[in-house]
Amino acid sequence: MKSRRIHITGASGSGTTSLGRALASALTIPHHDTDDYFWQPTTPPYREIRDATERLRLMRELFLPRAQWVLSGSLQGWGDPVISYFDLVVFLYTAKDLRLHRLRAREAARFGDDAVSPGGWHHHETEDFIKWASHYDEGDTVSRTLEKHQAWLTTLPCPVIRLDGASPLSELVTHIVATIES
Repeated sequence: MKSRRIHITGASGSGTTSLGRALASALTIPHHDTDDYFWQPTTPPYREIRDATERLRLMRELFLPRAQWVLSGSLQGWGDPVISYFDLVVFLYTAKDLRLHRLRAREAARFGDDAVSPGGWHHHETEDFIKWASHYDEGDTVSRTLEKHQAWLTTLPCPVIRLDGASPLSELVTHIVATIES
């Protein structure tokens, strides 16, 4: 069995989770997402950050040593011990307007239109999240920026491919599979 440990990363709303799921399905291998490790399970979700040591322990126990998996999401700043497992990293860049549109749609689907609309119980959190995500391309005060991502990519010991997150999902999967098989 060939080792296929693929990490898909990009800005919030770039499509890393959707691509990770689709690629894992195409390759018939497990998919994992960093949000599942970064956040404690809460209702509503995304309220409590899990300690980095615990995140890494869970990842080691659940999938890292296995020969094949896809991991989507960002682990910059806390996931350096995971880097040595990667066989390939896919960086998905998606233009700001499309990312923010996707994020608004995702928040509405996740929490409900009423919840994220003005006056809704989740409106302020949604707006704070959108504001944070909007600074990715030119920001320097947020934890994840394009500049920081680009710098991080140059440190990786494995191949990195860069793709346009506005491309159809099927085309992205086809491109990655062709890269893996060549």
